[in-house]
Amino acid sequence: MGYQVILPAAGQGKRMGAGKNKLLLELSAIPILIHTLRVFEEDEKCDGIILAIHPQDEAEFNVLLKQYQIEKVKGLVPGGKERQHSIHHALKTVKDGEMILVHDAARPFIRKEYIHRLIKAAEETGAAIIGVPAKDTMKTVRNRTVLGTVERSSLWAVQTPQAFRMSILLEAYENAESENFLGTDDASLVERIPHPVTVVEGDYDNIKLTTPEDLFFAEAILKKRKGSF
Repeated sequence: MGYQVILPAAGQGKRMGAGKNKLLLELSAIPILIHTLRVFEEDEKCDGIILAIHPQDEAEFNVLLKQYQIEKVKGLVPGGKERQHSIHHALKTVKDGEMILVHDAARPFIRKEYIHRLIKAAEETGAAIIGVPAKDTMKTVRNRTVLGTVERSSLWAVQTPQAFRMSILLEAYENAESENFLGTDDASLVERIPHPVTVVEGDYDNIKLTTPEDLFFAEAILKKRKGSF
C-alpha cells in the first residue's frame, strides 16, 4: 500500500536561535528540509507530500523544491497557530488517501526501512507510531524535587513518522477540534477516540533538530552514515 505524508514545516524554530526557519539551515551544505524530503522523494511507496508552511517561507521553499528536483510535493498549505492546527489544515487537502503519515520536517534521518515497517503495522491495526526504548533513568520531579523513580522498561521516546488510516486520523482530529483539545502528537488524538496505537521500534539516529547542539549531532550522524568514522 502506498501512502501520503504530511510534513509540518511552519515553525520558526525559536529554540534554534537562527533568526529564520530552522529547516533552511544547512547540513553538509544542503538544507535540513531537503534532507528530509529526499527520504520520501526516493521512497517508491510515497505517493505524495504535503507541506504545512508559514506563508513567508513559500517563495524560498518553492525555489528549493525546484533546485533539488523534489517532485512529490503536491501542495504547500498555510500552517496554523499550533502544530496540530497545521496538520489539520493539511489533512483536509488530502484527496483519495487511505494511508497517511505525519512526520516532523526537522527529523531528516528517518530510514525507508522503518517507514515500511510502520506502514505494515498501520495497515494491520489502523494506527502505528515509531519510537525507541528510554535509555536513561526516569524520575517524576516537581519544583526540582524528586517525587519518585519511574519504571523505565515501559517507557518509550516517541518519534515520527506516525502512520494512520485516513478515516481514523480524520476522526481523531475532528474530535479534538470539537472538544478544543490540544495533544502532544497525532497519536495522542487517536488514543482519545479511542483507538489502539501500535509501537514500532526505530533507531536512535532519528533525532529532531531543535537546538543548536542538535546540529553537531546531526553532522556526526551524516558522517557515520557516509562511513567517515
